[in-house]
Amino acid sequence: MVSFALTLTPEVAFQKNAMRQAIFKNLSLTDSGDLEVVLTKRSIDARMSQIKVHLEGSVGTKNEFSNAIKYQKPEKRLAENAKRVLIVGAGPAGLFAALRLIELGIKPIIFERGKEVRERRFDLVSVNRKNLINPDSNYCFGEGGAGTFSDGKLYTRSTKRGDVRRILEIFKVHGAADEILFEAHPHIGTNLLPGIVGAIKETIVAGGGEIHFNSKVVELELEGTLNPSLVKGVKLSSGERIRGEAVMLATGHSARDIYRMLRSQSVLIEAKPFALGVRIEHQQKLIDSIQYRKADRGNHLPAAAYRLVTQTHFGGVQKGVFSFCMCPGGFIVPAVTDAGEIVVNGMSPSRRDSPFSNSGIVVSVDESDFKDFAKEGPLSGMAFQEQIEKRASQVSNAGFSAPAQRLVDFVNRKTSSSLPETSYQPGVVSRDLREVLPADLSSRLAEAFVVFGKKMKGYLTADAQLLGVESRTSSPVRILRNSESFEHPQVSGLFPVAEGAGYAGGIVSAAIDGELSAEAIARKLSIRA
Repeated sequence: MVSFALTLTPEVAFQKNAMRQAIFKNLSLTDSGDLEVVLTKRSIDARMSQIKVHLEGSVGTKNEFSNAIKYQKPEKRLAENAKRVLIVGAGPAGLFAALRLIELGIKPIIFERGKEVRERRFDLVSVNRKNLINPDSNYCFGEGGAGTFSDGKLYTRSTKRGDVRRILEIFKVHGAADEILFEAHPHIGTNLLPGIVGAIKETIVAGGGEIHFNSKVVELELEGTLNPSLVKGVKLSSGERIRGEAVMLATGHSARDIYRMLRSQSVLIEAKPFALGVRIEHQQKLIDSIQYRKADRGNHLPAAAYRLVTQTHFGGVQKGVFSFCMCPGGFIVPAVTDAGEIVVNGMSPSRRDSPFSNSGIVVSVDESDFKDFAKEGPLSGMAFQEQIEKRASQVSNAGFSAPAQRLVDFVNRKTSSSLPETSYQPGVVSRDLREVLPADLSSRLAEAFVVFGKKMKGYLTADAQLLGVESRTSSPVRILRNSESFEHPQVSGLFPVAEGAGYAGGIVSAAIDGELSAEAIARKLSIRA
């Protein structure tokens, strides 16, 4: 096996045969057809006028690469008497925790308030085209969690927390493309991720785990007085009570009823900072021309992405404004979970071939921003978030149509007389977004857009528009846990996990957190992890 690292043009790097020939030439090898090329990294460098693609990998025989994928599906079904762990939520944290528990000989039982992927699709059509929302089955809730129909980005900066490669391999084994193992910013696509999520479910069930859909948890079964108490199981909305050796909360950042449930049961939670703002939409051709510095990116380069960040000053306080969940060649979707609110998010299909580009542009918010809701205690940030989402709905006054404004008009404090075409299916209505957003947040956004326009010439344009509101960037509540045991400090046997608990953000980091929590549960149950 021979390793390589070389730089090629996009025309060569993204054409399989041409790339293979260039690699063999670089290594002075003869391509006899019996050797394989396996990439470990591919990244685009568009900083200079001549765009380059950096490749790393190895050339070797099929036998040498036979163990390249280390993850294998569990071969044995769990024993009938295996210990039981209850998992609330079938997002990436819950699903990957279940896979790991099966490997460790523990039976996972998942309760998901929403529907299976296939049934969930009909509810998405209803919210997009009919302004009808199912509070338990939508873009946020259902099999696979919020990420299933919201892009499928697999890039994470949490590389020191766990084995990112393992997470990617699990996706690969369940149907994801090879590219996720070597792309610098791997991405599955919202059109493909549902099938992969379904395959993971099949592995869990085949291994002896259980997944129950349309099963909403409404109460924890606690024994003893608090400080400490012991969780023995959960109660479902049907009235059924299920018991297990531990309970994992993997409910995602939008399960507000879970936060209210915990507060009503006096389980320790706290308000936490998050980010809030708008989603901006450009023509993808414009972003391509800015990033690649040419009018047409051609057939080889992917739809261009961007990452923007700046510090803003308002009232003597400095706060960050940054791009979030940037979706090249994507669509804007309604991420509402209830009537009377407007929430937007972004997604991209695997080919990223939509004519639109969109990204969240959000401002960091903390306790100083939601001090007016202090009476809500640990739910103060959530109350602040809810108020803005409801205000967006009131200002729109048109079902799930989003209040929107041309970018230049927002910066110049002017209501748009017309709006450009949008990918957002429920439609948009022209409104001044300053009626929706707090004054300081609007000022910070306007300041940031001017800066971003200087960083990316052409970004600040009247042809771009802002849709409100981008408010579900992360959880506004943290469910406390011990940093070493992953267990709630007050309730023995309760394991808060991932985004909904305030400890992860994104598919990969949530999956890692789910696995680490599963291993922590195994240690508690005296099973070697």
